[in-house]
Amino acid sequence: MKTLIASPEIERYIQNLYPVEDPTLSEMGELGEKTNFPIVGPLVGRLLYQLTKLTRAKNVFEMGSGFGYSALWFALALPEDGVIHLTDQSTKNSELAKRFFLQANLAHKARFHVGDSLEILSKMRENFDIIFIDIEKELYPKALDLAKSKVNVGGLLIADNLLWFGQVLEKHGDASTEAIKEFNQKLFNDCNFISTLHPVRDGVGVAYKIA
Repeated sequence: MKTLIASPEIERYIQNLYPVEDPTLSEMGELGEKTNFPIVGPLVGRLLYQLTKLTRAKNVFEMGSGFGYSALWFALALPEDGVIHLTDQSTKNSELAKRFFLQANLAHKARFHVGDSLEILSKMRENFDIIFIDIEKELYPKALDLAKSKVNVGGLLIADNLLWFGQVLEKHGDASTEAIKEFNQKLFNDCNFISTLHPVRDGVGVAYKIA
């Protein structure tokens, strides 16, 4: 059974503490709610923004971008010469993301890729300051194996949905749940990372690469 990690009232309280959101992000949030499209929301978005600023990241790779909501948070935090690579299987989502980035005057920071994010990342010659994982949950363990070698030392590996609506507590879950549990065990037992799991929204993992 899916469980809310924090009550909606607490989430609304936290969100109301923040300044007025960027108008393009607000529009994207409304679209996500209207179409029931899963986005990270402003609480996680603000965390991504802060982590990008704190690490002074200049290049970000996002595995699973949808129509660009979380990517726009990254882009807002990146310096003018920073770049975020967006990936999605859907051409429609990618084109919609392009429209939002143009609207926000951030298209110069974005590179759009349509296709399998694992395959796209494996072909990248560069490493990244931040890699964000938010793809099909069954692919999380494979994504970790690939992404850990593509993150710079001193960089961050960030992953969404690591509490999976509380289903990680199930002794025997479905394929998605078991994949998330495997990912968590592998990440938190990897001595190359210092990892934390933040119970924001559906659980955000943040791993700092030390070697």
